[in-house]
Amino acid sequence: MRAEPRGTDGSLLASLPWTLGALAVSLAPHVPYLPVWITVAFLSCAVWRYAIEKRRRLLPSPWVRGGLALVCFLGVFGTYSAISGVGPGSALLAIMAALKLLETRRRRDLFVLLFISIFLVMSSLLREQYLWSLPYLIFATLIIVTAWLRMSAGESETTRQSFRTGTRLLLYAAPLAIAMWIFFPRLASPFWAVPIDTSRATSGLSDTMSPGDISSLSMSNEVAFRVKFEGDIPESKDRYWRGLVMTRFNGRTWSGSEPRIAARPEQQISFKGDAIRYEVTLEPTMQQWIFALEMPREISLRRTHMGPEQQLFHVIPIEQRIAYEVVSHTDFAVQAELPRAFRGWYTNLPESGNQRTVELARTMREAAGSDPAYINAVLAKFHDEEFFYTLQPPALGSNPVDRFLFETRQGFCEHYASAFAFMMRSAGIPSRVVLGYQGGEVNPLGGHLIVRQSDAHAWTEVWLERYGWYRLDPTAAVAPERIDYGVQGAALDGIAASWGFTASSQFLQQVTMTWDAMNAKWNDWILGYGPDTQSSLMEWLGMEDPDWRKMLLTLVVIVIGLILLISAVMMLRYRVPPKDTAAILYARFVRKTKLKISVGETAQEFAERVANSKSLSESDIDAVTDAYHDARYGQDGDTALSRLQSAVTAVK
Repeated sequence: MRAEPRGTDGSLLASLPWTLGALAVSLAPHVPYLPVWITVAFLSCAVWRYAIEKRRRLLPSPWVRGGLALVCFLGVFGTYSAISGVGPGSALLAIMAALKLLETRRRRDLFVLLFISIFLVMSSLLREQYLWSLPYLIFATLIIVTAWLRMSAGESETTRQSFRTGTRLLLYAAPLAIAMWIFFPRLASPFWAVPIDTSRATSGLSDTMSPGDISSLSMSNEVAFRVKFEGDIPESKDRYWRGLVMTRFNGRTWSGSEPRIAARPEQQISFKGDAIRYEVTLEPTMQQWIFALEMPREISLRRTHMGPEQQLFHVIPIEQRIAYEVVSHTDFAVQAELPRAFRGWYTNLPESGNQRTVELARTMREAAGSDPAYINAVLAKFHDEEFFYTLQPPALGSNPVDRFLFETRQGFCEHYASAFAFMMRSAGIPSRVVLGYQGGEVNPLGGHLIVRQSDAHAWTEVWLERYGWYRLDPTAAVAPERIDYGVQGAALDGIAASWGFTASSQFLQQVTMTWDAMNAKWNDWILGYGPDTQSSLMEWLGMEDPDWRKMLLTLVVIVIGLILLISAVMMLRYRVPPKDTAAILYARFVRKTKLKISVGETAQEFAERVANSKSLSESDIDAVTDAYHDARYGQDGDTALSRLQSAVTAVK
């Protein structure tokens, strides 16, 4: 078999930049998730291939391309330790496109690269479907279609014409895409499960708590979840969003919130007051914890359970945005009776470390005389003495509780919750630390509550006779503004400098709220368009008892109707223009000559050919030709047409 030539002749120089541009646009949303070396490899191959075409050089040999492919494959496997999944798959697809550039010889190879571009665009949706995903899809597809048309365009066709043709094709396809999106039966679960790319770090609460963990989150403006209430939104001081519960302390780190199913934990809760109904849209966390307003009574999310410390968890990690409805009561009591065996669990402390705090706690408990009085004394200590609430607390090192209480006295909510729980346990009072969020910002445009990572919070629960588990937030004793107004309200209330916040301008706040409201509607109407929403829409459209058969039949009918309508529009647009009277009369003359007019042949040239054939008299030929010219290009109008008709009729 003869080896295929490796040389280039510059024939792809006009279409290659369009292909490179389409590949760059399709790769753009993957770049933040891909290793840097893959992006560098793609850019290097693109520049290399363009230089080869411009200078008419040889393409790399099969041995070089094979070696590069092997090295890149091993690089992807070494980076991800796998070759399946969104991350490795996107990396392999990008490398495939880069290496394919080094073997493109014909226009057919560029078409293959455009196919790869489409796959890259679509695969970006496997990570997330943001609000900007739709305009990106439209723009990227338009660029790819335009690149496709440019490779088939003639020399006279301009880039603007190709762009307009691509736009028109997308407009023709839009009604079909919308109809299929609305009417194609939605499934409760996808046909397949694609592992989510975890190569990019995610922010959020973890299952352990050490000094500084939550304060680092408070610098993040990312949305944790959004909440839409049926009635009035509770006040900020009542908005405690329960998440994880920490029960073990090793002297520095709290842990022990493993998700496990408890035997009817809801029976330990006594609900009081009015119920609050709301819907939560939770962003992906890669963890199992479900956040709800204390204390949740009902939740609509399937495969969700309540643990023994009244924490909600899902059986699998939250890898995609989910929405669920919850019924909660802000007035409640938890576990009025605590078995003695469990009291030791909630009062356990390390055998060594933080001894100054242990001695202080026991001294204060003895002086107080009762558990409630001791609790009030500790809270008063935080409130009356010089303790400061800050986002930038100093490092604590070993014995962090001792160093915090006796030296630095500067901390965030986790410092105060940890120190308070430690002092409670040192005095023999059962206690535990709860991690979640507190407060949230109301979006007046969308009418919903935004809870951000900056709202992450830690508080303490203690167990008291006749009261059960009782929430105590030592942060409220130090910085009550944080609890009463939330993070944003506290920043605007004049303590931003000490906390490290800066108040945004009213314009930026308006822009932020508008963007958030648009994101919320996108989540509700587009990403949240599932089986229940589809059934409700079908019923609203008049379809009784909608099932997948009825929706498929409706979809087929609508698609056929749209295809016929689009075909009719295209037939009207591209129909052959009707012939004018002069052309019809001249065609009759051509038939009388027994000759066929050639493509591009003018009337004068045809007249000379007819005269040479001597089939008609020259006077008749000249009369018809002159009258035709006057009728088509002159200004005599009807007079010229009458002359042409008479001249054609006179021809025998």
